[in-house]
Parts: sequence; C-alpha cells; structure tokens
Amino acid sequence: MLEIRKCVVIVLLLCVNSIKCEIDDGSKQGQLVFAHVIYRHGDRTPVDPYPNDPYKDRKYWEEGYGQLTNVGKEQHYQLGQFFRKRYRKLLENGNYLRDFIYVQSTDVDRTLMSAESNLAGLFPPEGNQIWDNQIKWQPVPIHTIPEQLDGVLASKRPCARYTMAAKKYQKSQEFQDLLNKYKSLFQYLEQNSGTSIKTLDDAQYLYNTLWIENLKNYTLPEWTKKIFPGGDLQWVADRSFQVQTNTPELARLKSGFLLREMLDRFDQKIASKLNPDRGVWVYSAHDTTVANILNSLQLFEPPRSPPYTATVLFELYKKGDSYYIEIFYKNSTNENLSPLNMPTCGVRCSIRDFRRIYETVIPTESFEKECEVSLLSLTYEEVEYRGLDGSWLALTLLLLVVLAIVLMAWKMFQQERNMRWYHRI
Repeated sequence: MLEIRKCVVIVLLLCVNSIKCEIDDGSKQGQLVFAHVIYRHGDRTPVDPYPNDPYKDRKYWEEGYGQLTNVGKEQHYQLGQFFRKRYRKLLENGNYLRDFIYVQSTDVDRTLMSAESNLAGLFPPEGNQIWDNQIKWQPVPIHTIPEQLDGVLASKRPCARYTMAAKKYQKSQEFQDLLNKYKSLFQYLEQNSGTSIKTLDDAQYLYNTLWIENLKNYTLPEWTKKIFPGGDLQWVADRSFQVQTNTPELARLKSGFLLREMLDRFDQKIASKLNPDRGVWVYSAHDTTVANILNSLQLFEPPRSPPYTATVLFELYKKGDSYYIEIFYKNSTNENLSPLNMPTCGVRCSIRDFRRIYETVIPTESFEKECEVSLLSLTYEEVEYRGLDGSWLALTLLLLVVLAIVLMAWKMFQQERNMRWYHRI
C-alpha cells in the first residue's frame, strides 16, 4: 500500500512539473507586440571561384557570380509565407501597410532580391490591393544605403578601433595556435586551388565554393576528396564565423550597433513613442550577420555556417504591465521554434536585464566616438596592433618636435623683422 502511495505521489509531481513546464514555455506567456527579423539571403552562385576551379567560367553560372538563384527566390518566398503566419496579427491580418512593417537590406543584389522574394510570400495582394489579376504580387519598399556608409547592418563602414582590435586578436596565442594547427591543411589547399589560404576566412570562402558546386551536382576535382565534404576544412569553415566577434570589443564594434538599434526601438515601442507604431522590422543580410549577432550574444553553440535563409527572431512580449524579449533561431527547415537560452536570463529577458547582461557588447557612444583611435592615447602594444612599430612612432614624434621648433623659430624671426621695420619707420 505504501509503495502504491509513493507511485501516486511521483505521478502527481511529474504531472505538476509537466504543467509548469508548459506554462513556462516562452511565447505562451504573453502577447507578442513587436518583432525584429534578421535573415540570410537565399541560395546563390559562388562569389569568387578559385583560380584552378574547373567551373570558374561564367557559362556555368548563368545568373552571374554571387547572385541569387531561382532556388534562392523560392526559399525566401516560403520564408515570407512563414512570417505571414507567425506575424499576421502584427501586420493588420496580412495586408501591406507601410505603418506596420519596415524592410532594410544591405546594398547587395542577392540580399535585395531575397527581400523582394520574401515580401512576395509575405504580402500577396488581396482585395483592393490587387492591381493586376494575372500578377499575384505587389511592390513593397525596401530601404538600403551604400555598404561603405553602413555601420549597423552591413557593418562595412570603416572603424579604426575595430581594425586594431581585430589585429590584436589575430596575434593572440589562441588564434596563432589555431592557425598553426591547420597550417598543413592551408598549404594543401593553396597547392591545389591556386589561391592564397592564410586565414580561416580564406579556407571558408574556398569551402563555400566547393559546397555550392557540389550542391549543383558538379563533379569536383580529385584533390578535393581528401578534404571535402566534412573533416577539418568544414570545421575550420564553421569556426571562421566566430572570428569577427570573438572578443567583447570585436562584438561591440561589429554587432553592437545593430543590437543597440533594436533595443532602442523596443524601448520606444514600450513607451508608445515608436512612430510609425510598426509591428515588424526586417533586416535582409548575410551569413556573417546572423553568425555575428548570435556569437556576440553567446548563443552560437556549436558554431555552424548559417544555411540559406537562416533567421534570428528578436520578439517582444507583453504580460500584464511587464515586457520581455525572446530570441529564436530558425534554420532552413525547423518550423516549430523554441526560444534560445540567454546567459543568466533563460528563455525570456526584460530589456533592462538584457542590457545588463550584454553591457560589454552594447555601445554607449556614437559610431564615430566608439571607432575613433587617438594616436597619443595608444600604448606601445596597441601601436603595434595598429600596424605601426616603435621606431616609426619615435621618428614621427621626433619630426613633430623638429617641426614645432622650426615654426617657433620662424615666428620669432618674423616678429624681429617686423620690429626692425617699425623702428626704421
């Protein structure tokens, strides 16, 4: 009898726990009020075939190099349909209105075209939005700026502090050990591909080209069988996506401005100051964008090359008078999403706690202030990381001193000559 009672108690506890787990299941708790979406473009052709590539001729890539394919268009059309279901209530039941959504893309053909394909699936015209019965599509604005001016999404705007921090990290013992570990692999790749392979990024670019050609069912050269698919080359390619944001300073200057922009917009939404009061903000970008944002938030484990249409969803929920964030990662196949576990916060996090947890990677100053480097404030070590050496610095300072002395002497000479001229008068 005692054993039966114990069993009943255990069953009841399991039931209670299962109910509690269901209640605590992230997005079931509150009302979704706003979402930021960051996705990678769809299937594309190789950006830059390697010198010994048997398929480097343009005849193999009718779309051109680095361009979205028909498969990529279809992938994003389907992703747009997924967004239509998930965010229908935030988008006035699926009708396009400019006050409910904003779409921003990097200034690259494949990301702009991906956004267009995505919006075709997201907003098929209905009712009075049908402008041609033969065309089930309607134009939706996509915003962009030149990459060299974009320090938020494309992250290509020059940033001296980031350049210096990247050189510092690449000279670290940890990074040098990693390069030395795969030195023989890099040499093998160089000898057979005809291109320089010195870094993890170099290896990743080559791997990506081989992967695309294999995906197109092209027969790869015999030498690739030793290193593709899988093995060390894939491992290196996957981990190359950590390099750009693998320290707090790198993360702050590469992904921090995008993070801050989204958080500030969440704050505006909560304070009813978002104008227009949109429900969804979309960013069309690249695999590096997706990987960098996840790695900056310590959510990129294990590191994997983000597949085509990989998407990070930052969603804002309201429960009573409280608001919290949940983050989801959608790869190319998973439809049922689970919120990611944020460090010390779990699957949901208030804006204040989120800012506290990630304060080292969220900028507090303007882009210009965060990125500036004052030569006089640099340590000797930082001068070296900036690509200078001590002798260069000493010579520069000496020249500045000499110049200052010459200017002072010239000024005194001018003053004395003027005085003599005055006395003659």
